[in-house]
Amino acid sequence: MTYFSIEELCASDTARRRGIDNTPDAAKRQKLQTLIEQLLDPIRAVWGNPITVNSGYRCPKLNAAVGGVSTSQHLRGEAADISVGSPADNKRLFDKIVALHNEGRIAFDQLIDESSYKWIHISYRAGSNRNQILHLK
Repeated sequence: MTYFSIEELCASDTARRRGIDNTPDAAKRQKLQTLIEQLLDPIRAVWGNPITVNSGYRCPKLNAAVGGVSTSQHLRGEAADISVGSPADNKRLFDKIVALHNEGRIAFDQLIDESSYKWIHISYRAGSNRNQILHLK
């Protein structure tokens, strides 16, 4: 893991403020490591600039606190919401991720443009990626 850490993907201001223990178990840690190795680090290497993780792993209590859905891949350690700043830059990153996918350099479960590129949701399911590209308003 070159650019990202499991701890970074578990950090949460909401968890800190509310005293929620957002520590993943060993199975979820493994999924977070896979997410970093298969997607986040390769994307960061090609992007060439920092990428911020807004939300990674969420324990059930944290997921409820932030209004996450009960089927969220964040609960399983399979997803991260990322940003590089502005919606325009996030769109450039989104397009770069699509290009990497089309070139066969990465595979993902879901790549979602959230709220007109306010942030990007990306997930990885080992052995069962759906390769879905979605735009949610």
